[in-house]
Parts: sequence; structure tokens; C-alpha cells
Amino acid sequence: MTRPVPSTCTAFLGARRVAFGAYDEVARSLAALDLSVGGLLVFDDATGAQVDYPWPVGDPMAVPAEETQRVTPAAAPRVGRPRMGVVAREVTLLPRHWEWLAQQPGGASAALRRLVDDARRTHADRDGQRHAKERAYRFMSAIAGGFAGFEEASRALFAQDAETFARRIADWPADVQAHLAWLARDAFAPHA
Repeated sequence: MTRPVPSTCTAFLGARRVAFGAYDEVARSLAALDLSVGGLLVFDDATGAQVDYPWPVGDPMAVPAEETQRVTPAAAPRVGRPRMGVVAREVTLLPRHWEWLAQQPGGASAALRRLVDDARRTHADRDGQRHAKERAYRFMSAIAGGFAGFEEASRALFAQDAETFARRIADWPADVQAHLAWLARDAFAPHA
């Protein structure tokens, strides 16, 4: 099992960005602020998802569960070749798929690994663009859901209309605009 991968986050107090960086750095910054007025929102930078604060400072488990790179859950039986990072899982295919896989060099597992690797390479740009849209949408729906032009900006984001998107968020607070632009940085790239 691999260790969790540390992530970064960004904290907003209302619509003003007050801290960003590694989780432990943000926790130290937030500890120095008066948070009694409320309105604190913290977002994971990799996913755009809102995360709960406070978290244990310095605890590697403070990274949100969806950001950890775990091979298997702790309670799951260790099937496959865990030392090599291989995890056995169930795959459901039709008989014709199994027949084709059985005829491939290296067997079914090797053929499936090759197919997945090929698909990852082939669709990397499209997948990155989709992740950027989802990341930006999670952030904007949590912090800007009530802002004027939110629905139009959302539609423009998913329609890959960068010009309309920029126009719809132009009146939003500067820190929200800047962070949203950073999260959506790959959302409008043309397909290769």
C-alpha cells in the first residue's frame, strides 16, 4: 500500500482568498486569523472540492480521502501481487471479449493493461480537460452559486466557450475570478 500523496488547498473567507498551499501551511495561516465571523471555505486544489476545516496539522491522513493514492482499502483482502502494486478486481465481459483476450500475447491481464495504457495515452488531453471542468465547477458552485451569471458561466464552462465564461465571471470578486481561472486553466484547451 502506498502512502497518501500530499495535496494543496486554498482557503477563502467570504470571497477573499486568505491562504493557499500545503494543508499544514494553510492550517497555520488559518490559526492566525479570526474566523469567528464565519464564511470560511477551504477547497482542495486538485479536485476543487470543498474540504472540512480544521484538520489535524501535520497528519498525512488530513488529505481528503478522494485525494489519497491508496492501492487497496485497509479492510480489503490482499489479492493479486501487492508488492508489485497489482490489485485483483472483478471484470465482467461477454464471452466474445474473453475469447479475444485469451488469444492475446501475455494473456488477458497483459492485454487489458495494454488497452488501458493505450486509452490513457490517447485520451489524456480530453481527460485532463474534463477534470479541469469538473474541478472548476465544484469550486464555483460552492463559492459562487448565488453570484449573478453563475448559470451562464457554468454552461459556458461545459460548452468550452472561454470568451463567454470570462465575460460571465468578469463582475465576480477578483480572488474568486483568479482562483477559478487557475482551476479551469486546462478546461478550454482544444482537443488534440
